[in-house]
Amino acid sequence: MENKQDWTKIIKSEESFFKLNLKEILEYKDLIFLLTKKNFTTMYKQTILGPLWIVINPLLTTTMFTIIFGYIASIPTDSVPQFIFYMAGNIIWVYFSSCLSQISSTFLTNAAIFGKVYFPRLVLPISVIFTKLIDFTVQLVVFILFIAIFIHRGAPISIDIK
Repeated sequence: MENKQDWTKIIKSEESFFKLNLKEILEYKDLIFLLTKKNFTTMYKQTILGPLWIVINPLLTTTMFTIIFGYIASIPTDSVPQFIFYMAGNIIWVYFSSCLSQISSTFLTNAAIFGKVYFPRLVLPISVIFTKLIDFTVQLVVFILFIAIFIHRGAPISIDIK
């Protein structure tokens, strides 16, 4: 008689891959605030103009886009003022790309902290997102001011929410 055994074993995790414990993350909201403050201060600490770069950088980039794509390449913007058109895309792109690039390296740059004390690992990327959200908010206010200036000067700007 032959004893036939089934040697197939399926190995699965008992926990979900996307286990997100928001309650635990909210318990560390003070750490998120402190890391956000540290990220913001260290980002502009060694610069001459400091946090003024939050406003200067998108203005210079938008000016370059307006000159290159608006005047030299003559790319149409469908009656939207070129400066407003390029600034809208610029501030959103800078927020997305800077969040992505800094979050991708956050675990390598903070590797020494992980072995010393326990905290949820998502605290670091969340603090990066909040730091960049401060920059984005300031840039959005500047963008809204430019829209108001262009509307006051009679530019054909309309806001359509579809």
